[in-house]
Amino acid sequence: MKITIAAVGKLKEPFYRAAAAEFEKRIGRYAKLSLIETADEKTPDGAGEGEIAQIKNKEGTRLQKYLDPKAYVIALVINGTMYDSVQFADKLHRLGVEGKSHIIFVIGGSLGLSDAVLKRADLQVSFSKMTFPHQLMRILLLEQIYRGFRIINHEPYHK
Repeated sequence: MKITIAAVGKLKEPFYRAAAAEFEKRIGRYAKLSLIETADEKTPDGAGEGEIAQIKNKEGTRLQKYLDPKAYVIALVINGTMYDSVQFADKLHRLGVEGKSHIIFVIGGSLGLSDAVLKRADLQVSFSKMTFPHQLMRILLLEQIYRGFRIINHEPYHK
């Protein structure tokens, strides 16, 4: 299985980069993982709805370049479907069984994802009703992907 994480913004803090590298190494036992970072747009203070939509569209256009039409795309959004870790692992497993050999997870910038990216998504998933920084969200996603593979393979993982 091939898994791609397409995210707006870069991991800037060394501790986030170290955590991502560790999970990339661990996931590598189970799947081919690639990370794509696209540039984020600066949001001026007091930006109006039109300006916000424009920023999301610019970021979305950059992301769409990496959304393989044959891939199964999962957008991470606050109002998406929530799974516990076992359900998430089951979803990953079922996608593989159904022949979905490439899964792309998409993480938006601070304003979220454009309508075009959301429309392209095959599934919208939420990790929480809380808002997380997109850098931290990437680490949470990597950890859950790793945990999912451990569950799928009936391997112990700390609870």
